[in-house]
Amino acid sequence: MDLNRPASPLQSQNKARNRKALAATAIAAALLLSACGGGAAPQGAEQAAAADPASGANASGAVNICGVKDASGIYKGTAEAFTKANGKVTAKYTEIGATTDEARTQIVQRLEGKSTECDLFVTDVIWTSEFASQGWLLDQTKLVEANKDRLIPSTVETTKYQDKYWGSPFFTNAGLIYYQKDKVAKPESWQQLYAEAAKAPGNGYVYQGKQYEGLTVNFLEMLYSAGGEVLNDQGDVTIDSKETRDVLNFMSEGLKNGSADRAVLTYNEDPARLAYESGDFGYQRNWPHVYRLLNATPLASSFAVAPLPAWEGGKASGVLGGWNLAISAHSTNQAGAVAFIDFATTPDWQKHVAMDYSQAPVNEAAYSDPAVLQKMPFATELLASVKGAKPRPISPVYPQISQAIYKNVYAVLSGTATTEEAVQKMAEEITAAKASF
Repeated sequence: MDLNRPASPLQSQNKARNRKALAATAIAAALLLSACGGGAAPQGAEQAAAADPASGANASGAVNICGVKDASGIYKGTAEAFTKANGKVTAKYTEIGATTDEARTQIVQRLEGKSTECDLFVTDVIWTSEFASQGWLLDQTKLVEANKDRLIPSTVETTKYQDKYWGSPFFTNAGLIYYQKDKVAKPESWQQLYAEAAKAPGNGYVYQGKQYEGLTVNFLEMLYSAGGEVLNDQGDVTIDSKETRDVLNFMSEGLKNGSADRAVLTYNEDPARLAYESGDFGYQRNWPHVYRLLNATPLASSFAVAPLPAWEGGKASGVLGGWNLAISAHSTNQAGAVAFIDFATTPDWQKHVAMDYSQAPVNEAAYSDPAVLQKMPFATELLASVKGAKPRPISPVYPQISQAIYKNVYAVLSGTATTEEAVQKMAEEITAAKASF
């Protein structure tokens, strides 16, 4: 919202009425600013209705879950399994976008238009604050608290905004390091990884360095492990820090000394994976789904998986990905939506999330289940990454914050800006983004 737009000229020539109108405008603007600032929850979030955890037990009818293209079949598979197990509620999954961005656009259109088509939305973890702040979702605080004992704490944090929970974690994601056992050592710190990568040709490190969301994640993984942050607990911008400078200098030096190939500046997930599959690199940072793909290549017997390493002197910290289940404020079957969430987050179904769909469960017990370990041998390493990971900055203007990060990190890595210039611009742009809401 634009708080700096001037008021429309008043037509009345009566000065007293003019002053009165201007005073009223000033008061309204002050109230609007208070509602949109970091201290108070926006009116939409304050007035949101809450999901009733007990309602799922007596649910009936039909539930429609909407979201991105179901490439792995997990959404349709869960809907079918729920329908079979429940008996009183039927669920179906409706694809409303071929890509994440398209799905978000379609979801926003439905929520803004108060559409009753979708009872539940599958939402990217980075959408929580934006959707909750607009009053588009049911408050799931009581529901999440009722199910909390079955959920990994870090995954629950991805559903939080203004001290309430606005979704239930469905499956999660955290970065991993894939490494060639015959070339390089298991990484214990980012400094060790980069040193090993620079030792010899063929040892190098590939990651997602293109100018997009993936670069934000790669940068934050190091920043968090170095003890840095983008926003503090009060929502203040704290990215202008020694830790940010240290990480930017480290990443930049890694490209100069050959630890990382400069081609990473063009890589998102798939190109990074394909480069690693060539056998010309020692390390790769990527997501868990890559494990299955690598096992179908000549590298199948030569690679191992490790959690993200720590910053030297710090501790390992990843950045959580994944998808949540959010109940539309306009759902016509909120009880059915609660029943579906109850089913999707059960320890039993969460094992299927791993075994049948190669996704990371939000239930910790699933990672030690023998059947899961047979299908996902790196489950122990994945759990360590998930438990140590943090959400991305929680803000209704997260897309603008992310753009400020990846644009300026890329400028340093590509050599078009100094670290000092980039840090100052990041801080300025993030501050401006926050002030725009």
